[in-house]
Amino acid sequence: MAYVDHTFSISDDSTGTFIVHNKPPVKEIAFAIALLSLGALGLIFGIIMSYNKVGGDRGHGIAFSILGALLFMPGFYYTRIAYYAYKGYKGFSFSNIPSV
Repeated sequence: MAYVDHTFSISDDSTGTFIVHNKPPVKEIAFAIALLSLGALGLIFGIIMSYNKVGGDRGHGIAFSILGALLFMPGFYYTRIAYYAYKGYKGFSFSNIPSV
């Protein structure tokens, strides 16, 4: 028997059963999709800006690409979790997406 700290467990106090909320968090998924799409657009426009030397040099395009990548990564991660939870893949649930 291992020691389990019940402070950090999600359980219903009256029955002692564990509850997993599997309702989709709509605002958080919308935010993840917005991050994904804005990040993808930032990457694409940054590459185009870098190739065409918008602003006189490639620095503006590289900075835009870096910002696009920083938006794209968490957007892709949480959109992927939401998609897998929606499809019912084992090990994925909507409770893995942080809520505000």
